[in-house]
Amino acid sequence: MIAIIKYNAGNVKSVYNAVTRLGFEAVITDDFEALQNADKVIFPGVGEASSAMAYLKEKGLDKVIKNLKQPTLGICLGQQLMCAHSEEGNVDCLGIFPIQVKLFPSTEIVPHMGWNTIFDLKTDLFNDVKENSDIYYVHSFYCELSEYTIAKTDYILEYSAALNKNNFYATQFHPEKSAGIGEQILKNFLNL
Repeated sequence: MIAIIKYNAGNVKSVYNAVTRLGFEAVITDDFEALQNADKVIFPGVGEASSAMAYLKEKGLDKVIKNLKQPTLGICLGQQLMCAHSEEGNVDCLGIFPIQVKLFPSTEIVPHMGWNTIFDLKTDLFNDVKENSDIYYVHSFYCELSEYTIAKTDYILEYSAALNKNNFYATQFHPEKSAGIGEQILKNFLNL
C-alpha cells in the first residue's frame, strides 16, 4: 500500500493518479497509523511553505513524517518542506535534510516553469534514466546543493533536483507530470 500524505497543499490527486496508473494501490490520507504502516509514503505538494508547515504542525503530521522508517518521497513543495528552513515565509521546516531553501535570484524569469534537464544522477531512484533527461518544473524556490544531492538542474544556478538521506528521497521536479521519464522515476521509487 502506498500512502500519499493529505495536507493543505495541491497536486495530491495527480500523484495518486500516476501511482495507480503504474498498477500500485494507493490511499490519500492524514491518518497517523495508515502513514506509519504503509509500504511507501509520498509527500507531494504545490503551495506556500509557511502555511503548509503551519498545517502540518497543527495536525501533528510534522512529527509523523520525520519519524517514518519506510521509503518516503517528497515532491516539489514536499521536498522543500523536508529541508531545514525556507525563505518562503521565513519558516523552519522538517529538518530531514540540513539544507536551506532559497528564492531564485531574479536575473531570469521566476518561477522556473517548464521542462529542464537533470544530470549527475545517483542512487537507484534514477535506474534506467539517462543523464540530461527532461523533466517538468514549477517553482520559485530551490534547494541548495549538498552532500545529499542525487541529481542537479541548472536554472540561473545549479541546485538540487533531487535529494536522498537514508529512507528519505525528494525531487524538486514533478515526476507525475514528466511523461515517460517521470513515470520511470516513480516506478523506481515504488520498487525500492
